[in-house]
Amino acid sequence: MARRWYALVLAVALIGIGVPARAATARPNPVVLWNSHAQQAIYEVAKQAPYVAPRSFAMVHGAIYDAVNAIAGTPYEPYLTAPRGHRGDSLDAAVASAAYRVLLSLFPAQSASLDQMYADALATIPPGRARNGGIRAGADAAAAMIAARAGDGAFAGKTWNASAAPGQWRPTPPTLAADGAWVGDMRPFVIPRGDLFRTAGPPALTSAAWARDLAEVKALGAVASTVRTADQTSAAIWWHDRRLTEWEIKRQVADRQHLSTLAAARFFAMAEIANADSLIACFNEKKHWNFWRPVTAVQATSDPSWLPLLVTPPFPDYTSGHTCSTSTIMYTMRSFFGRDDIPFSAYSADAGTTRHFRSFSSALDEVVEARIWGGVHYRSADVQGARIGNGVAKYVLTHQFRRR
Repeated sequence: MARRWYALVLAVALIGIGVPARAATARPNPVVLWNSHAQQAIYEVAKQAPYVAPRSFAMVHGAIYDAVNAIAGTPYEPYLTAPRGHRGDSLDAAVASAAYRVLLSLFPAQSASLDQMYADALATIPPGRARNGGIRAGADAAAAMIAARAGDGAFAGKTWNASAAPGQWRPTPPTLAADGAWVGDMRPFVIPRGDLFRTAGPPALTSAAWARDLAEVKALGAVASTVRTADQTSAAIWWHDRRLTEWEIKRQVADRQHLSTLAAARFFAMAEIANADSLIACFNEKKHWNFWRPVTAVQATSDPSWLPLLVTPPFPDYTSGHTCSTSTIMYTMRSFFGRDDIPFSAYSADAGTTRHFRSFSSALDEVVEARIWGGVHYRSADVQGARIGNGVAKYVLTHQFRRR
């Protein structure tokens, strides 16, 4: 009787949230599950910034991919290694082992919660040869990843070149903070060097293009703008959500497309590793051009009291990290699934709204505008950031994760 009652309650709950009845008995994809666990450890607890977190996610998912790929018989080129694995070894154990060990190496202070996540994952897998084989493959892949990223320049003591000269970056109000100068010099995961996608730079301060950029962000991005619509304001806040809605978007798309464990491992590794390299290329641009933010330019040239809708991030403007990252992820999803018109949505606690998109390209189009509506980037920085992100993603997908 108790079992029938539980099944009835579960079925009613699933109907209430619109989940198909067959999902009641479906086990979660372990790759998607550990991406959620990784977000908990990397962002919710460790509070890594959006330009820091991609390295951690790339390490986690690169190790997961190598472990799962090996157990599947290495149908795709390994990222770092093809650890010893056999068909029949537990993929769930391999995913959990790889993710857990990478996360523990990054956040030893979180050992208690990570140990519990790992124990919970293994508790669902019958003891025996298959589980042991999966654990071993995951541990070997994690060890290779940890060793590969040692001394990669992460968290090095680099600084930005703050300057009071026109066009040059300086810390911005209200925080007057400076952070992330090491990101552009970090050793990439796939691209050969951080300056591979060097652009011609932001518009000259004497050019008509610069005048248009400045006038646009001044009008649309002001905290009290009278020309920005309510939906544009909501979109700017939504895209500024520090949880980076791409995490939820990738998990949602992977689930709705019913990816296998191997397909999900490859998909997340492609997206996360490309994203990490995209941020490296973007921050390399930031350091090279050292261009001032809209709040600095507007206050210096026309309105000393002007403030943007959003708090300006603590580093130079050009190019936009958000459009670099978003374009990389959208390009990867479009390439992986072989189509652009896959709808998705995501909720932002910061905005208190859910935004819906009919395609990957429509999301990218909106973020280009949203950073202007938020008053934190010029159009040139957003457009060039999107081009860098596309270029990095294309390079990574051309050189890694290919079918053997």
